[in-house]
Amino acid sequence: MTSVQVFDKPLCCSSGVCGPDVDPALVMFAADLQWLERQGVQVQRINPAQQPALFAASEAVREELKRHGNDCLPLVLVNNAVVSRGVFPDRSQLAGWTGINFSSLPELPVITTGCCGGTQGTNGSSSSCC
Repeated sequence: MTSVQVFDKPLCCSSGVCGPDVDPALVMFAADLQWLERQGVQVQRINPAQQPALFAASEAVREELKRHGNDCLPLVLVNNAVVSRGVFPDRSQLAGWTGINFSSLPELPVITTGCCGGTQGTNGSSSSCC
């Protein structure tokens, strides 16, 4: 089974999709990771603010941080190999790295539920925040 690990910058919650000012890139990336899981890919998202031991345990992360500093975050590993650093990759990149034929799959809607239980409206308003 293909595995994807995402080592994030420190976020307020596991996905960063909460609070009154949600970054649209985080919303899209969270949706893309859920899409990957539905395709059978094992996805793990690691936040140094919430999972410091997991973050520190990765030799690949320690090496990337030593070479590039915090600018390498978010760091994406596929089957323990670094495939992306410093940006949130899009769904087509994730599909390519994991061997999923992206062009034959239907586009799925973006998830609009925040990690704190509120919903993200189309105008960016939130019904609750952290």
